Amino acid sequence: MSPRFFSSTSSQIYVSLWNKYRPAILKLMVDAGNGTQQYKLFDHEFKMLNPKEKGYTFSMQASQGRALNDIRKSATAQDLLHVLLQSKKATELLDGGKYEFILDKQFTLSVTALQPETEEA
Repeated sequence: MSPRFFSSTSSQIYVSLWNKYRPAILKLMVDAGNGTQQYKLFDHEFKMLNPKEKGYTFSMQASQGRALNDIRKSATAQDLLHVLLQSKKATELLDGGKYEFILDKQFTLSVTALQPETEEA
């Protein structure tokens, strides 16, 4: 198995929350072929799980069952990837393409299907 940019020893604080939103996130991934999809999350849910956290925001690119950028400093991103890898449908989508997940300061999750880079002739 290829290395992943997340620690299997992460605290997994947000796993239950991401599990709650998994059906919506899967729909965002499926619909992302038509452009960036967004879903508004509730900030109080994150703050209730980890009130000491200062930065819940992240940007993660994922494909082939792993993060393509370094998410080791983001528990929210690590836990989202963990939840996605537990889903057969999400795993199939990640195996077939590259996705970008962004959680902004307004707790809006954006999911974009990234186009494969084409080689120039």
